[in-house]
Amino acid sequence: MTGPKDLDPASRRVMVGEELRHARERAGLTQQALGELLFVSGSYVGQMEAGTRRILPDMAERLDEALGTAGFFVRHGVKANESKHPVQFAETAEAEALATSILEYGAMLIPGLLQTPGYARAVFLDFQPTAPDEVIEKLLTARMERTRLLDNPTKPVLWAVLDEAALRRRVGGAAVMADNLRHIADLMRKRRIVVQVLPFTAGGHASLHGPLKLMHFDDAPPLTYIEAPAVGLLLDDPATVARHQLSYDLLRANALTPRQSLALISSVAEDYTHEDHEPRA
Repeated sequence: MTGPKDLDPASRRVMVGEELRHARERAGLTQQALGELLFVSGSYVGQMEAGTRRILPDMAERLDEALGTAGFFVRHGVKANESKHPVQFAETAEAEALATSILEYGAMLIPGLLQTPGYARAVFLDFQPTAPDEVIEKLLTARMERTRLLDNPTKPVLWAVLDEAALRRRVGGAAVMADNLRHIADLMRKRRIVVQVLPFTAGGHASLHGPLKLMHFDDAPPLTYIEAPAVGLLLDDPATVARHQLSYDLLRANALTPRQSLALISSVAEDYTHEDHEPRA
């Protein structure tokens, strides 16, 4: 199967995933049985078939060997794995685009899908203060392309819990923060997203270790993503996903209601606006 040359990587992954499903079925294997041959879970195979997980080079070699596909997956894997995103996040960004719902906890930062250009640029500059402009602009372009997921009026469903620290930390300065918080408030008023704020008064909580992201799909098992500086892990282990889902549910239970959260976000945005307009000494 040779797809059109102008297919984007995500579309290629879906097509290659379809071919994987056909090849597996021709071999008379279930997802679980193929997973055992590859030393991965059956759900991992299902995610490759659905295009929500990349078929990495070493996996492509194992697939060709297990299914007798004469190098098909090795040949088609390179184009399907091209990405504008940092390598540790590329697979997650691709899965995000296919998700029917995304649950996210922003511990210290506003999550990427809710960032404005000014905020995102400040984050990238803080993380890479010596990077040339072209590197920052490339990262910014990819980040803003991700936010266009929210241009669709109904999907994915995005439910974000924002720690109050993410609202109070002045990333990029008062004007940048005011703009980003107004952007979030606008999306909430349009009922495009659900946001809850986890206030400082909530004290300890179920995700003190840091940010958390869960993604659900129509035709593949759910995934969870955790990250650290320059490191990202996309996990499908059912027990881990269930534990992270419980953590997220506990965060929601301890957060302000969406209405209370909108009021707080709007109030903090106003504070930043007044701060930015105060005369300088």
